[in-house]
Amino acid sequence: MQDRMVLVGALLEDACLTLEQLCSAGAVSPDWVAVQVQEGRLQPPGDRPSQWRFGSRDLWRVRQMRSLQVVFDAEPELAALVADLMEELDRLRARLGGIEPG
Repeated sequence: MQDRMVLVGALLEDACLTLEQLCSAGAVSPDWVAVQVQEGRLQPPGDRPSQWRFGSRDLWRVRQMRSLQVVFDAEPELAALVADLMEELDRLRARLGGIEPG
């Protein structure tokens, strides 16, 4: 078995990543991100790429969408839809976790 280094860290919800930082952390190109923004799959505040700021949820979304595109050869629209569904499942699980059985 080959040893692999694993990076573990905590993402802060209020953290703001620039386009360059998002691309580096998400292993995507600025052009890839720009297409996602133009198509409405990512919605950073700001009108220009130099003004865009991304949070930890955006980074999670970028990683999920890119992974789905690469691993399953998914179209960008499908990858974004699956990422939406995964986020909704997380929200529902969190709500259910707060409900104690009767």
